[in-house]
Amino acid sequence: MSDSRSQRAPEPTKTKTLSMTRPIPGLQYDWTAPALVHFGWGRRIELAKTVRTISGANSSGAPANRAFIQGGSRTLAATTAYADLLRSLRDDGLQVVELPVQSREPLVEDVDAAVMLLRTAGAGPGDVVVAIGGGSAIDLAKAAAAVSVQPHSQNIGDYLEGVGRGLTLQVRPLPVVALPTTGGTGTEATRNAVITGVRPAFKKSLRSILLVPSAVLIDPELGVTVPANVTAWSGMDAITQLIESFVSCRRSPLPQALAREALPAAWNSLPVVVRNGSNRPAREALAHAAFVSGLCLANSGLGLAHGVAAALGSQHGVPHGLACAALLPLSIRANLSAVRPLYAELALLVGAAPPESDPDLAAPLLLDAVYNLLAELEIPSRLAAFGVKREHLDALAEGSQGNSLNGNPRPIGTEELRRLLETAL
Repeated sequence: MSDSRSQRAPEPTKTKTLSMTRPIPGLQYDWTAPALVHFGWGRRIELAKTVRTISGANSSGAPANRAFIQGGSRTLAATTAYADLLRSLRDDGLQVVELPVQSREPLVEDVDAAVMLLRTAGAGPGDVVVAIGGGSAIDLAKAAAAVSVQPHSQNIGDYLEGVGRGLTLQVRPLPVVALPTTGGTGTEATRNAVITGVRPAFKKSLRSILLVPSAVLIDPELGVTVPANVTAWSGMDAITQLIESFVSCRRSPLPQALAREALPAAWNSLPVVVRNGSNRPAREALAHAAFVSGLCLANSGLGLAHGVAAALGSQHGVPHGLACAALLPLSIRANLSAVRPLYAELALLVGAAPPESDPDLAAPLLLDAVYNLLAELEIPSRLAAFGVKREHLDALAEGSQGNSLNGNPRPIGTEELRRLLETAL
């Protein structure tokens, strides 16, 4: 007798169909980063080679012929290192065109003037914009390189989020090679450029995936001559970005992993390099942390400290890094109940809490450690130190609303923010 199972018809194969409607909830993230990064002490000597590489990758295939230089300060422009960089470009056969040195956070009129210079010079295929300096110089270079080639308007105000005409970039910007010097803002890795307006007062971003620099050349040695106070402020900007992106409501695994790696060294190195600006390991740690913090904010967002810092800068003239540092304690206090385990993890990372601490006990220790670090760096944490008075709080709270505050771990409306700011007077 035959086995009846051997005569059974085979089951039809079931084919799974994939839905093309909406993503299924779960782990999802996007990742943005510069295509080319060179990091290391003394690697500024590779600038000409990097410019050639980037220009050769443009859509026209035209060889590099001009490098438009955006310098970061008159002090930097007077250094031997800066002169050597320009000489290396000329020695490689590039025509160097120097744009006016940027000695302040870029205003709308600064960007418009740089755009006019680029357009008058006929900047286009084969040309590269090289930004050498802090976040202000790099933001100015990114914005000018983008707006100068747009067909609809050459006014930066038309493209700024929340205040302009809502225009978007239609044409790929001129390639930008960024050489950061201050070890702070991380704008060499971001998709935005922060621009300040005076009347009315605002600090808003030009934001587009097209703004990520084509190449980044990070030489920590360029930071050796940066003044101690600027080193402290910019270093605290990087630390604030690492902390805020780690707990942001938009946080994702890759930025968090990078923040875990970069934060401890930056935390320990900042006081060292403020005391001794030529300390190589400390300079390297801060330059690395600044770049990583830019990757983190570009991919996870920020929070309360950066949201208020923008308004504090535009309304009261407080330098960005200093404002972020002063507001970091307020940000942690405001969000402690929402992300206590994450703050506890950060407290362990920076050595503020012993291993295997209870998160409820460890998280507040991060706040104590921040206060101690600010005291060591002689940075105030009270708004009154910057001339802010109770009558300024309504405008400060209103001006803080925007993309950075939208990344906060929990929603904070204007009324609550005003009350929080009052506790920081």
